Amino acid sequence: MRLERAPLIALAAALAVSQGCATSQTPAGTVKNEGAASQREEAARVHAELGKAYLEQGKLDVALEKLNQSLSFDADYADAHTLLGVLYERINDQAKAEEHYKRAAQLRPKAGAELNNYGTFLCKSGRYNEAETYFQRALADPFYKTPAVALSNSGTCLLRAGKRDQAETVLRQSLDRDPNDAEALIQLASVLYEKGDYLKARAFVQRFETVKSPRPDALLLGRNIELHLGDSRGAGDYTHRLLQGFPESEQAHWLSSQR
Repeated sequence: MRLERAPLIALAAALAVSQGCATSQTPAGTVKNEGAASQREEAARVHAELGKAYLEQGKLDVALEKLNQSLSFDADYADAHTLLGVLYERINDQAKAEEHYKRAAQLRPKAGAELNNYGTFLCKSGRYNEAETYFQRALADPFYKTPAVALSNSGTCLLRAGKRDQAETVLRQSLDRDPNDAEALIQLASVLYEKGDYLKARAFVQRFETVKSPRPDALLLGRNIELHLGDSRGAGDYTHRLLQGFPESEQAHWLSSQR
């Protein structure tokens, strides 16, 4: 499942704006502050951008400092809340992660990206019905640029909830929007595998492999599909790729235990 972050403005541009908004003289010669609130927002943007960069580098302690500084300038800066949600989820502090994802969704109650993010968190927490509410709200945003992501996440969540037929419908809707949506492709392959439609499941795994790098769950699914189709050579190839490429993965450990 995928999160989304609204693009932050470029750091250099943010710094330029932040430093450029100084003061100006009124005709009467008095000095007034030009947009103190705007300056605080730009400062929040700068620190959020720095926090994002450190987060991507894995420097979580520095990222946390910068993101908290961002909120000190603007406590309602949604992008900072989203990034803090990502950070806290990464260190397995689920309570704080939810606090920030939820706050971002509250601050932008009609924004597809923020609603999708909170829905994704709720689904991973096993709160499927709540998650679906947020996915539907995300899809109601007429300006949402990537509705295929929310559809794909919704389909994945429905599959986890055991609603296979609904999941298939929604995942196909996602692929109608974006035929190369990797997550929708592999999740639809899972649905078809569960239904026993192995040839179609194989086709979707193959499509997934053309748009996405190998990953353990897809390799194990590919192996299982080939076994059901009676292709031991194909199954062996998937097994080799899984054990060699991802020896520490949960899927590789499970496969090793079956031998």
